[in-house]
Amino acid sequence: MPLTKVLITVTTYPLPSRSYDELVCTAGVLENGQWIRIYPVPLKFLKGLRKDGKIESFKYNWIELDLVKRQDDFRPESHSPLDYSFDNVNILGKIDTKNNWQERKAFCLSNVYTNKAKLLEDSKNPKNVSLATFKPSKILSFEIEEDEREWKNEWKEIRKQGDLFDSDKSPEIQIPKLPYKFSYKFLDDEGVPSTLMIEDWEIGALYWNCLRAADGNEAVALEKVREKYEEEFLKEKDIYLFLGTTKEWHMRRAPNPFVIIGVFYPKQEAQTSS
Repeated sequence: MPLTKVLITVTTYPLPSRSYDELVCTAGVLENGQWIRIYPVPLKFLKGLRKDGKIESFKYNWIELDLVKRQDDFRPESHSPLDYSFDNVNILGKIDTKNNWQERKAFCLSNVYTNKAKLLEDSKNPKNVSLATFKPSKILSFEIEEDEREWKNEWKEIRKQGDLFDSDKSPEIQIPKLPYKFSYKFLDDEGVPSTLMIEDWEIGALYWNCLRAADGNEAVALEKVREKYEEEFLKEKDIYLFLGTTKEWHMRRAPNPFVIIGVFYPKQEAQTSS
């Protein structure tokens, strides 16, 4: 079967799971701009792409691999690697941010939703859309909410599987749980509001990096996160949201099964009058 070429645009924050299939949700777009979800992606593969402690190096890389449609997932974008070891994946190179993300825009913004009702309608049968790029008409606020500091009890055994990136560490070391929830509140093109959690790896890594830099002071770390996602992004960037559903809530037909799995943030460009 032919190899599939995918531009990786999303890696979500790691979550314990009864199966490792969705521990890290990885998604991207094909050359025609169509979204695709790949799971499981072996953690050792992510570790191999890590540079200077940053997983972000994996994003916006073109990769080539054999994929098969998952038969246990009704969402049309969901696929699995034919070779679960990822040994045969070809890494073809990364798209840079030149000309204000021009090349990234060509692939990531080929099909953009602006209307909440339209997206939710397409998420139902028969389309079952579960990945999308969404352009808010206005982002109202960046929200931070305290969350549980420990994983749920039913994940206790799962979370003892060891450090994500260091197999030499004790298996008692757990995947760190984010003690805060981060969300954007925004409007669609008809002024309909939504508040969706941001669950991408980037915001989680930012929080932990800021916490280390602040010598464990959570208030300072949260202020640094807010500075980026509110002050910098909302004032200086042209924000698009990568949205995705979880299999569980999509299957249950929740009123809105989407969360924010990535933020696309080229600089704002000056509007020219005709």
